[in-house]
Amino acid sequence: MRTMTRFGQSLLVATILAASMPAMAQQTRQVAPERLSNDWILLNQGSISVDVPNSGVNLYKPGCVAVTYTIGTDGTPMNLKVAKVMPPSDLGKAAISAVSKFRYGPSLTNKNENPVATYYIVPFNSSDDKAQQAALMAPCKLPGFGQG
Repeated sequence: MRTMTRFGQSLLVATILAASMPAMAQQTRQVAPERLSNDWILLNQGSISVDVPNSGVNLYKPGCVAVTYTIGTDGTPMNLKVAKVMPPSDLGKAAISAVSKFRYGPSLTNKNENPVATYYIVPFNSSDDKAQQAALMAPCKLPGFGQG
């Protein structure tokens, strides 16, 4: 009888592990921001209101904040985290506020609406000149997303 109990427990554990394998195997793919349109299209590209603090460190100095997040199956950002702030400032919460308002629609190649992990660089107090803006945002680029 004792052997049957161990066998039953082993069978139960094996069944649970087999059922959870697809979930463990399916990791969210990391996609570089410049390749994101292969999976998700930003729908609200117009003006987004941002909650900026009234006081803090380097609020008026040009800089950038990199925010990592996952685009869920419904096209909304989740698991938002400040990954890098250059130069150090108190603008991390403002960047999170901006990115949290993004809404995405699946691209034609993402018919299953598969979630992806990515990041967005929020520039602060930047010039309208594209070259200067690129130079300002370069220190906030994150490694590990390039092979999306």
